[in-house]
Amino acid sequence: MSMEIKVPVLPESVADGSIATWYKKVGEKIKRDEHLLDIETDKVVLEVVAPTDGFLESILKKEGDTVKSEEVVGLFTAEAVSISEKPPVEALVLAEQTAKPQQPLSPAVRQLVKEQNVNLTEVQGTGKGGRITKADVTESVSRKEAVSKPSSPPLAKKAETSPLELPMGERVEKRVPMSRLRARMAERLLQAQQSAAILTTFNEINMQPVMTLRQKYKETFEKDYGVRLGFMSFFTIAVVEALKRFPIVNASVDGNDIIYHGYHDIGIAVSSPRGLVVPLIRNAELLDMAQIEKKIAEFKGKAQNGQLTIEEISGGTYTISNAGGFGSLMSTPILNPPQSAILGMHKIEERPIVENGIIVIRPMMYVAMSYDHRIIDGTDAVQFLVTVKELIEDPARLLLNV
Repeated sequence: MSMEIKVPVLPESVADGSIATWYKKVGEKIKRDEHLLDIETDKVVLEVVAPTDGFLESILKKEGDTVKSEEVVGLFTAEAVSISEKPPVEALVLAEQTAKPQQPLSPAVRQLVKEQNVNLTEVQGTGKGGRITKADVTESVSRKEAVSKPSSPPLAKKAETSPLELPMGERVEKRVPMSRLRARMAERLLQAQQSAAILTTFNEINMQPVMTLRQKYKETFEKDYGVRLGFMSFFTIAVVEALKRFPIVNASVDGNDIIYHGYHDIGIAVSSPRGLVVPLIRNAELLDMAQIEKKIAEFKGKAQNGQLTIEEISGGTYTISNAGGFGSLMSTPILNPPQSAILGMHKIEERPIVENGIIVIRPMMYVAMSYDHRIIDGTDAVQFLVTVKELIEDPARLLLNV
């Protein structure tokens, strides 16, 4: 029986996509839920899997071809399954019980579990509602491999593989087209610089109070909530509180109008194999630290595995970017349109500062906020950043809301 392989339904904000990779060849036998191809849009990469057992009959759209929503890209022939080949009902029930109760696995996760022969009872889900993600399965496999392998001296971290491995001593060049995601990112960054009056204000934060609090409660926090306590949740809550006091920073420009948002959708910039993405913590003002940390962990896993949805990265009222993990001491972040401001966090570094007339060593972080000077005055921007600084340096104020 011949079946059509179609592009998934794309939202209105995405006009089209392109075939990134075909993972199967024509005539190749394929199992249900095996990864057939990737479709890259200007926002996310969509996975298309086999609907059932069978083989790839034909490929109608090749890698690099532009495709639209629900367009047919190939044909798939389903394989007839005899009654004797069907698994007994008892086995299916047992398989569902072995997996997390009421937590269905995505097709990509099911395929990975099958390939790696993973026991789901040993996997801790970090997705929404405890759902198991590809990152969870991969981490479980890595832990087993680490235990089975003999210890060896640590190696220096290797730089990312470039599209071109250059032979030493040879003058080689190669032209590589940008991915749709990279091209879209370049377009938005250029748009931000051309359409907004960007200005940046700087400050520095004494991280000792937060670091002390985190050190004291991190084990209890992780035990109670199943997620690590990081710095990002402190900054997210501090930013939300500052946005409540300075609502213009949470606003955006639409022509000659200023749109004030009565909610706080905070973008958290995370890296992915295809570039920087900014998933959103929706209504962050309604979440506590544990909920925020779980969302961030979920986003990081999805970003690494290309599983972020378009809805998760569309919109937003304010963005937080942390370049400190890569060693950046100071930078000027670029706005994420149509947002009007962005906070840049940086590396924590011990430096001498003066406290009560005495020179002391403290773990300090430079922070920078870029903002659209068309609607945000310098006084509001500076006071906003000072508010974030004061809340982080005295984290009890986050709880007391003062």
